[in-house]
Amino acid sequence: MKPKKRNIAIQDTYGERFQNCWGCGPKNEQGLHLKTYPSEDGETCITQFEPDNQYTGGVPNNLFGGMIALVFDCHGTASAAWFAHKNKGLALTEETVIGRFITARLETDYKKPVPMDETITIRSSIEELSERKAIVRMKMEASGVVRAEARMVAVAVKDDM
Repeated sequence: MKPKKRNIAIQDTYGERFQNCWGCGPKNEQGLHLKTYPSEDGETCITQFEPDNQYTGGVPNNLFGGMIALVFDCHGTASAAWFAHKNKGLALTEETVIGRFITARLETDYKKPVPMDETITIRSSIEELSERKAIVRMKMEASGVVRAEARMVAVAVKDDM
């Protein structure tokens, strides 16, 4: 019997200096601890979360727009790191220390309200990739309906940034 393959979150492979993000840092005790995972074929990345009621927006029972952007930000930079890693022919393992990307630009299109009482799913794909820059496209869904879309320009950073 083959051992079951363990899913590894991209954020869990960030170098020590880069594990403190409030949105996705595994070492930020007060943070959200968002986790992004590559799909089985490696062509997309996915994250899921259920927002706490404290993140409601101006319209009751709907997610605050700034939180939508935050989730796109954390998921997009993790996705950029994965796509660059995969492009080098590398696998994601427990020993991986993945290259880090940060946001240079984030365009967010709010399509429909994002409900608070459901699992939110964000999927990303790569539009363009070079040595230092990744353009990532993302869709946020709830109940099978696209609620928001984003396009991110992310840039690679050096470990000593």
